[in-house]
Amino acid sequence: MSDSNMQYVTSTSFLLVAYAKYLTKSHSVVRCGGTIVTPKRLRTLAKKQVDYLLGDNPLKMSYMVGYGPRYPQRIHHRGSSLPSMAVHPGKIQCSAGFSVMSSQSPNPNILVGAVVGGPDQHDRFPDKRSDYEQSEPATYVNAPLVGTLAYLAHSFGQL
Repeated sequence: MSDSNMQYVTSTSFLLVAYAKYLTKSHSVVRCGGTIVTPKRLRTLAKKQVDYLLGDNPLKMSYMVGYGPRYPQRIHHRGSSLPSMAVHPGKIQCSAGFSVMSSQSPNPNILVGAVVGGPDQHDRFPDKRSDYEQSEPATYVNAPLVGTLAYLAHSFGQL
């Protein structure tokens, strides 16, 4: 897809680990054509997707803000892109915030842990605040990742 691809990565990874847990509990595997799909295979695939999200990708960029040496600096998020109250104690009117949208400066407030929409179908990521399709974090992207990370942390060593 061309926008918010990380929603598919995080949701699919969550489904993979949920099904791996089900297969483990039921002592089952899935036969798909000539392939046997084991819980370990599902966990490995989910981990590979999480690794991609966290920086094991062609751009060597983590799509989780604040994670690793290279991550999105200009996310499409009002609280992250406006100056902090310590720097700008006065009220910023709603329409006044749009002046920040076109700025090339990194966001002054780092929204640590937010996962942005991610790269396009060609693994390009412009890191532009105005490109909300790729640079906007969303709960529907982060939420399934929390479940996947919890599962992977719990099953560490079983991969």
